[in-house]
Amino acid sequence: MKIRRPLGLYVHIPFCKSKCVYCDFYSLPRSEDRMDAYTDALCAHLTETAPFAASYTVDTVYFGGGTPSYLGEKRLGRILKTIEKRYQVEKDAEITFEANPDSVTDRLLHRLKAEGFNRVSLGVQCDNDEILKKLGRPHTYAQAVTAYQRIRKAGFRNVSLDLMYGLPGQSLHDWQETLENVLKLNPEHMSCYGLKVEEGTPLYDVKDFVGLADDDTQADMYMAAVEALRNHGFRQYEISNFCRKGLYSRHNTKYWTGGEYLGFGPSASSDFAGKRFTLKRDLQEYIAGIRDGGDIMEDLQEIPMRERAGEYLMLRLRTSQGISAAEYEKLFLLPFAPLEDVLEKRRRYYQATQNDSGRWVLTPQGYLVSNDIITDLLIAQDSSHPLKRI
Repeated sequence: MKIRRPLGLYVHIPFCKSKCVYCDFYSLPRSEDRMDAYTDALCAHLTETAPFAASYTVDTVYFGGGTPSYLGEKRLGRILKTIEKRYQVEKDAEITFEANPDSVTDRLLHRLKAEGFNRVSLGVQCDNDEILKKLGRPHTYAQAVTAYQRIRKAGFRNVSLDLMYGLPGQSLHDWQETLENVLKLNPEHMSCYGLKVEEGTPLYDVKDFVGLADDDTQADMYMAAVEALRNHGFRQYEISNFCRKGLYSRHNTKYWTGGEYLGFGPSASSDFAGKRFTLKRDLQEYIAGIRDGGDIMEDLQEIPMRERAGEYLMLRLRTSQGISAAEYEKLFLLPFAPLEDVLEKRRRYYQATQNDSGRWVLTPQGYLVSNDIITDLLIAQDSSHPLKRI
């Protein structure tokens, strides 16, 4: 019997009630007609792509955005039914949708739970309403708490909460209070992201005038999160992600560990069958391309093996899984010794260590300077010569 390979599906839902000032993801205002046309296009795209995934088993499905919950329970349910009809979906597949607190209703939650969704990622960001307003978030913290309670009442047992630190006017003490308050909700998973000011966003134009945290304060905030979450029984399995035992994000882990995934919707990316590609960042072009058989692809490339090796270092070292000398040499036929020299130097500064299995991992202090460590590793890799095949 042929073993099917695991595959993740990412479905981009680009609609939002309003645009947050820091967001550079592809998103648009919602309208009923636009959402109906987009749902039709997504279902058609999923259907026509399915034969290429016939040798795979889908073990994760992730509806991201934008704000998927704004699409509504009927459309989301229809998309998931299309996936289940056209793809081989594991019985215990992780099926996640993202939601904003103001869009969470009892009707939506009960319908999606019945349709087969089993994980919710709720965008909380912080517990300060004044800061939420500055960010352009369309909800209050009280709404976030109510939304979380509704999610629990609907029967979801795997809930992730998103938080951000380094926000306008946010002090280290404010962040510690946010962590304390949110941890009282007792979620299974938390993602804690430092604010990044992206060029082209409204926040970028006023970044020097809104009281953003400096690098040292952001580092202190990060370490405060690591400590608080560890003290509450969370395991840090990636730079920004923490979970209770066994409840890591199976879908997102594919991105960090070289798993295969297919993306659907404008701006969605895929890494599938040895090729990587991105879809055009335009809703109308996407809908028209699916409807008329046009080109919806923006970028298609085969990644050279040495570049894959660099990605292995860059992405695996984001995680608690880390990197293995034997695995690296087997996968890429490159020597690990030059990399080990770099890591040994970082070990002296408590930035890297080896776990019980002998795999190299970064410490929380190492995560803070991970860009520098990765740069040193890539330089060492670029100067190395391939191993001879035996």
